[in-house]
Amino acid sequence: MSNSVGHGLLQSTVLKPQSQRNPSTCIAGNTLFQAQATSQIRRSSSLALASLLSSDFRGRRLVVRRSRSQTSRLVSGIVQAVLATDPTSELGEKFILGGDIEMQVDVKTSSIPVVEIHLTNSTGNLYLHWGCLKNINEKWVLPSRRPEGTKVYKDRALRTPFVKTGSKSFLKVEIDDPSIQALEFLIVDEGKNKWYKNNDKNFHVKLRSKETPVSNVVVPEDLVQIQAFLRWERKGKQMYTPEQEKMEYEAARAELYEEIAKGSSLEDLRRRLTKKDGTNSKQESDVSRGNVQTKVQKPVEKKTYSIQGIQRKKRDLMELLNKHIPVSVKSVEEKTSIKPKTLSAVELYSKSIEEQSDIDILNKKTYRLSDKELLVLVSKVSSKIRVHLATDLKEPLTLHWALSKNAGEWMAPPKHILPEGSTPLVTAADTQFSTISIDGATNKIQSLEIEIGEGFVGMPFVLFSGNKWIKNNGSDFYVEFIAPKKAIKDAGDGKGTAKALLDKIAGRESEAQKSFMHRFNIAADLIEEAKDTGELGLAAILVWMRFMATRQLIWNKNYNVKPREISRAQDRLTDLLQNVYVNYPQYNELLRMIMSTVGRGGEGDVGQRIRDEILVVQRNNNCAGGMMEEWHQKLHNNTSPDDVVICQALIDYIKSDFDIGVYWNTLNTNGITKERLLSYDRAIRNEPKFSGDQKEGLLRDLGNYMRTLKAVHSGADLESAISNCMGYKTEGQGFMVGVNINPVSGLPSGFPELLQFVLEHVEDKNVETLLEGLLEAREELRPLLSKPNDRLKDLLFLDIALDSTVRTAIERSYEDLNSAEPEKVIYLITLLLENLILSTDNNEDLIYCLKGWNQALSMLETRDGSWALFAKSVLDRTRLALASKGELYHQLLQPSAEYLGARLNLDQWAVSIFTEEMIRAGSAAPLSSLVNRLDPILRNVAHLGSWQVISPVEAVGYVVVVDELLSVQNKTYELPTILVAKSVRGEEEIPDGTVAVVTPDMPDVLSHVSVRARNGKVCFATCFDPNILDDLRSKEGKLLKLKPTSADITYSEVQEGDLRSNNTEEVDQAPSIKLVKKQFAGKFAISSDEFTSEMVGAKSRNIAYLKGKVPSWVGIPTSVALPFGTFEQVLSDELNQGVSEKLQILKEKLAAGDFDVLEEIRKTVLELVAPPLLVQELKNKMQSSGMPWPGDEGEQRWEQAWIAIKKVWASKWNERAYFSTRKVKLDHDLLCMAVLVQEIINADYAFVIHTTNPSSGDPSEIYAEVVKGLGETLVGAYPGRALSFIAKKDNLDSPKVHIMITVVYLQASF
Repeated sequence: MSNSVGHGLLQSTVLKPQSQRNPSTCIAGNTLFQAQATSQIRRSSSLALASLLSSDFRGRRLVVRRSRSQTSRLVSGIVQAVLATDPTSELGEKFILGGDIEMQVDVKTSSIPVVEIHLTNSTGNLYLHWGCLKNINEKWVLPSRRPEGTKVYKDRALRTPFVKTGSKSFLKVEIDDPSIQALEFLIVDEGKNKWYKNNDKNFHVKLRSKETPVSNVVVPEDLVQIQAFLRWERKGKQMYTPEQEKMEYEAARAELYEEIAKGSSLEDLRRRLTKKDGTNSKQESDVSRGNVQTKVQKPVEKKTYSIQGIQRKKRDLMELLNKHIPVSVKSVEEKTSIKPKTLSAVELYSKSIEEQSDIDILNKKTYRLSDKELLVLVSKVSSKIRVHLATDLKEPLTLHWALSKNAGEWMAPPKHILPEGSTPLVTAADTQFSTISIDGATNKIQSLEIEIGEGFVGMPFVLFSGNKWIKNNGSDFYVEFIAPKKAIKDAGDGKGTAKALLDKIAGRESEAQKSFMHRFNIAADLIEEAKDTGELGLAAILVWMRFMATRQLIWNKNYNVKPREISRAQDRLTDLLQNVYVNYPQYNELLRMIMSTVGRGGEGDVGQRIRDEILVVQRNNNCAGGMMEEWHQKLHNNTSPDDVVICQALIDYIKSDFDIGVYWNTLNTNGITKERLLSYDRAIRNEPKFSGDQKEGLLRDLGNYMRTLKAVHSGADLESAISNCMGYKTEGQGFMVGVNINPVSGLPSGFPELLQFVLEHVEDKNVETLLEGLLEAREELRPLLSKPNDRLKDLLFLDIALDSTVRTAIERSYEDLNSAEPEKVIYLITLLLENLILSTDNNEDLIYCLKGWNQALSMLETRDGSWALFAKSVLDRTRLALASKGELYHQLLQPSAEYLGARLNLDQWAVSIFTEEMIRAGSAAPLSSLVNRLDPILRNVAHLGSWQVISPVEAVGYVVVVDELLSVQNKTYELPTILVAKSVRGEEEIPDGTVAVVTPDMPDVLSHVSVRARNGKVCFATCFDPNILDDLRSKEGKLLKLKPTSADITYSEVQEGDLRSNNTEEVDQAPSIKLVKKQFAGKFAISSDEFTSEMVGAKSRNIAYLKGKVPSWVGIPTSVALPFGTFEQVLSDELNQGVSEKLQILKEKLAAGDFDVLEEIRKTVLELVAPPLLVQELKNKMQSSGMPWPGDEGEQRWEQAWIAIKKVWASKWNERAYFSTRKVKLDHDLLCMAVLVQEIINADYAFVIHTTNPSSGDPSEIYAEVVKGLGETLVGAYPGRALSFIAKKDNLDSPKVHIMITVVYLQASF
């Protein structure tokens, strides 16, 4: 089939010039302004889709091309008669208007002509200035049918605004007046009063021609009637007006004259229109009897997509939200199916416990009791184990229970742990359940909570209700007090992984190496365990499959397996993954990644065709020996994804007229070397050798064979994924089996046409239109992915393929984007962000980023002066979201990759870059690239510069490059040092000897490291320009001088003499500080009236000092405190003897230089038990001060408060506090911590105001930072930036905004 179809109407130029046109102003190849029109549109639809999509749709891609015969007689130029088989004709032309602005004008006609004008890379407020012509030499007429928004301009023309979407504009003009022959127009930018013309003339669109056909042949009227009848039927038998009937009749006549111009005779036309097979006999008789009648029938609505683009549907972005609550580790007995949308009372009870802070869930089991359920949850808080039981049984219930030191044994519980009202027995105890309300009087359950001491491993029990015992399928219930093995998180190898599952995978790898059939079947066997293990289990499967896909694992080892057996094993695995996808949506992102590494698989007949069809290729093309025979033997023995690459290499080799270098380039580019070809069990040793007469047949047969290979191996291949969803059929011949893939049911209306549009534009250089089509297809597909469907995996593979095509499309456009306007780059960012959102779980922050980019685009289009500053804030937030995603991947996948890589003895380089390569292969990588390209542009437009100077101190020192400031914070540099640090979190100490810190990170002005830099007279600045940072890194070891201002830094290389002169002015040493150990004053709690320097710190005293000294509208929080010495007193209590001894051992290790024990010390402090006297005194002080007592809300709330208190004490041993005291040579043991207790305000905003600008030292300016939520967001080194501004003290009403807010905010919670 030809790649292009057109017509030979040489005078039927769509756009007719009024004077000679300069060819340089048109896109090359588009010469519709000349007498002979020669435009052709590339088509890339496959033979696979040819049978799937209607010819009507394909026909709408056709345009004018050069006639086969330059001497053909001309026929009428009626535009409607472009193609006889297509009821809707289309002609088009493309222009360059000025700069990068492209204009495409398309003329379509069905019942009336429609002119569509598309502008790309457009800016400003553009209007169509236009009118119509009934005769060439007449003045413009103004038609009554006008697009929305059209205004009459000076009674001589019409002006219509373009509809703008991103950097594209669109307008459609419909002409229903049959007397109008042409449309003329200009483009005007009203804001700039700029006109776009056609070489100083009007653009002229010819709609109709009154010319009579130049032909010696006259078409009989009866044939014209039949042709008009066929057109009417094709158009859905619409009801026409008399004018429309006349137009249709003339269009039918033009179609017949066109066929004659192409060489058909009248006899050919009559034979076609009146053939005797019965096809047209009824139409002929109807026409001859005059029964051609238009009937009122609503035409079938069909989506169409123009060459230049599609009209995106408007959707609510929040419909894309995927926000799943992390699932706790579940035992095997708790195999649930689809998570119900409404939680039961028992599930709400469980959720309330699991969501408590600082609580570890050791075990969780749910048992079915007929139509009711029993929940058993084992938790650990500090060193205490608790068993929580809950059931929705209505009858009164008794727990008959015991404890076990060895699994399964019954031992009587110690009496001191029995809940109130329990009855002790010889080897057990009976305890009554109590009834509680969950969320209302009607939603009640029975529950029980038991606190267990140390030394026990589990609890056996049965239930008693009425006169019957309730057991677990005839056996005792038993719950363990240790976490299930599948969730091991030990301190050795395998920490943070599903270690048990990874051990199983490693143990079965030798069997998996036999073939893909073995590997996929083993993976299928492990899916259930992976699913029950949760996120880490599926991460283990993903890591294993990814190692396989990247050829780190052996694919085949001395085992002959049939392709259909591989295909069947793939099918089994992908079916199981499909089921998990439906029932556990919280794992969908992981499951998509797993499926992309596995491939689609298929029914057995699809796999068998791999064997069968290679024989057909060999037989049809007489190529049974050499390389083709070796490949045939390899395919029969064990087919793999390598075969897709080999097939493509052969196709490229043949297309290049048998250039063997092209063959090897395709192989090597895709990771297949000569050594790999030789490593197959059936090695491929020879190079291909074909002759010219084999070329056409091989290209045809290998092209068909590629589809079969991709159907099995290439899940992300777009063409095969589309074919699999749309359905296809291949007949079997001889020994070959047939394939019949039915279309997936329930696809949206117009979806096949949309996919065809994507395929036709998949290689376009200008990718904007393609990206819109890909995203529209994904949006249309998205609702189907959340519904059960026996073909869901085919839809998933299609979505994965569309996602992959977005990445490849944008990557090939990078070079063109170097000179693109910000508006276009931002619009592409919105498309890539939408694509990432569609592929990502927990995507709420990404959705808000997309909303921000849309707002920035709108501000840019309306010329809002602050658009760049706003866009920069959105850009920073997008970077934060991407960085967070990368960190999440690293935490989830890298430990499993390292553990499994070590078990399988894989190359270290492949293991160390595992997560990095996963991220690069995903949807976030191209988005990150575009964001980085846009950043310097925005900084330039917003006048932000390349630096933010936090501490403006002139410095001279030697450059040292480090990854993290944290890694060197306790180091001492002997020489003055300028640190260039990739990462600065904000909590670090500045190492001794450091004179300057430069980083791309953005710590707040109030962060710890910022304050330390200003106090220590250390230059500290953020550099936003990657080129400057690269230059600084390249100067490692050299002596530089940094000279900062409040907004910039200059630097230069200097000599050592400059270093000495710079150091002659020594910074005054801070006065030495001496700590005096505070003593316990005999009170565990004090009110604010008792705050003194001997009892509490400066913050507490300042709160008390402010009372009565500020206006009444400024609220002062009510406060109490646990004074100095309270921690030491609690630690000395006999209740905490064990904690004290453990803490002493850890402190000795710390003194010996083992800084890793700091975390263990903090955890140990959290094991402290509150003395009863402390609890009582704190309760009395809080209540007498008018503060609510947490214990009044239940025991759990007091536990939360007690943990918060202990965390304050434990912070004495955080890295920052410990190294700070070491740095100034203070005795860390003398440091005492008081705890200020205040009621938290659920703030909308928090802020800090500096009465002297800290960046410049200017006392006439204030510097303020504002964040949403709590102040901890501002001072706690959270990622992002605060909204910051500067204002003169004598002009506070005119602040200057520096950075718009991008930080993630915190809300109050206890």
